[in-house]
Amino acid sequence: MVPGSVLPRLLGAGVRRRPLQLHLVQTATPGPAGPSGRTLGSAAASAAREPERSSDLNERILSEPLKHFDFFNVKELFSVRSLFDARVHLGHKAGCRHRFMEPYIFGSRLDQDIIDLEQTATHLQLALNFTAHVAYRGGIILFVSRKRQFSHLIENVARDCGEYAHTRYFKGGLLTNAPLLLGPMVRLPDLIIFLHTLNNVFEPHIAVRDAAKMNIPTVGIVDTNCNPSLITYPVPGNDDSPAAVQLFCRLFRTSIRRAKEKRKQVEALYRLQGQEGAKGRGPADPPSPGVQAELDLGHSP
Repeated sequence: MVPGSVLPRLLGAGVRRRPLQLHLVQTATPGPAGPSGRTLGSAAASAAREPERSSDLNERILSEPLKHFDFFNVKELFSVRSLFDARVHLGHKAGCRHRFMEPYIFGSRLDQDIIDLEQTATHLQLALNFTAHVAYRGGIILFVSRKRQFSHLIENVARDCGEYAHTRYFKGGLLTNAPLLLGPMVRLPDLIIFLHTLNNVFEPHIAVRDAAKMNIPTVGIVDTNCNPSLITYPVPGNDDSPAAVQLFCRLFRTSIRRAKEKRKQVEALYRLQGQEGAKGRGPADPPSPGVQAELDLGHSP
């Protein structure tokens, strides 16, 4: 029987005693850290959070216009009176009427169709709003027309708002067979605006059919002798009068410019919020009433 006082010595025989050491782990403080205080793990974590923060900010910027019914205030750009003064209500002879345009015709006077401007104003607001949303998201907008007398005007409008125009002969398959004709890396337009949906011989423009095949959204000014069935956003109106075409060009140019200016304002607003959030305010906090009011009232000239 081993005495109780000898047992601890037998169990500890051959075991080298080491002094107890405490290992302290330095934790990160909320204050600013110097270059020497950064570790590989913290740098990797911050680098991983940067793309997430950037993608979240971009998503918030793109979703901001979707929260409002008329974020770009395109309704104030025109009125029924301005459409009437530009002779948008004048159509073609009743004998040239297309059967799909009958719902948009108000009546006939001296054998000439009169377009209902109330419906024109409603459809024009939808078309301008959709155009502004595409421009806000950085989409490619293509103006298309085949009327020679308006080629210079439409090309200048596209140049002024930073977009593209095609007013010459449109080759068949230019959209449906674009990788073969233009190259494998070509990007098709995100929106096509037809100031005239008919060509020089009063036949439907071939780009209308090709855009429908490629699921490209379209906005088109359709007269009483046009077929609006393949246009995504048809706008019933006169497409022959110079005053009417100039009015439509001015409205589309103003909508695109306003959308691009709004994008710059929203990006500056969220960038300012991110800087305030880094100083103690949460980056997901809603904008202050004063800043939101400036965003809602700010328009491009």
